[in-house]
Formats: sequence, C-alpha cells, structure tokens
Amino acid sequence: MTVALEPALAALAGSAIGGLTTLAVTLMTQRVQARAALTTRDLTVRQKLYRKFIEEASKLYGDALMHSAVDILMLVGTSALVNRMRVISTSGIVDKAEVVLRTIVDIYFSPNKTIAELHEEINRDKLDLLRDFSNAAREELSALKH
Repeated sequence: MTVALEPALAALAGSAIGGLTTLAVTLMTQRVQARAALTTRDLTVRQKLYRKFIEEASKLYGDALMHSAVDILMLVGTSALVNRMRVISTSGIVDKAEVVLRTIVDIYFSPNKTIAELHEEINRDKLDLLRDFSNAAREELSALKH
C-alpha cells in the first residue's frame, strides 16, 4: 500500500509546486505591470503640470515686464500649480518653481522695461527666467522614465 501511495504523493507534490510557481510568477508579473502603469500615469501627470506651469508663468512674466498692475487671478492660478507640485514633485522642482513665482512678483514691483532694455537682456541671455525650472523638470521626468 505504501508503495502505491508514494508515486501518487510525488505527483500531487509536483503539481502543487508547479501550480504555486505559476501563481507566484503571475503575481510578480502583475505587480511589475501595475508599477509600470502607475509610473507612466505619474509621468504624464507631471508633464502636464510642468507644461501648464511654464505656460502660465511665461504669460505672467511677460505681463510683469510690461505692466505694474499684478494680474491677481493669473498669479493665484500659477501659485495653485506650485502647490500641486508640492504634492507630487521633488522639493528641488518646487523650490525652482517658487523662485520663478517670487521673481515674477518682484518684477511687477520694479519699473517697466522698455523695448531697448528687453533687447539688451535678450542679448545678455538674462530673459530666460524658466531655464532652471525647465532643466530640473526635464531631469526629474527623465529619471522617472528609467
């Protein structure tokens, strides 16, 4: 009786091990796929947020260069984008976005630029307020892709 039972138990153990191995591989594959999907979604959300911030901050910057009256609604909207970054971005990105926003507010309180002054600043490469933010955003997004 024992002799007939051993092959049956061995077959049952082999089937159980094979089934558990398949289950473990399936679970690991699903976990990797879920993580990849979350990373892709996070990357897309950040790309949209950074693009929107760059667009809004650029509009505010241009307005600040030519006017003294602060566009409060646009300023609040851009500030809201920075606050959204606080939730999902690294502190380096948030710091650079805050510098951009503070600089724009400071420009509103400085004398308006003439066309000649703007031309001079363009030639000295001083007009690109968003360069540091853009570079940091590109680096962060690149790191998320890998």
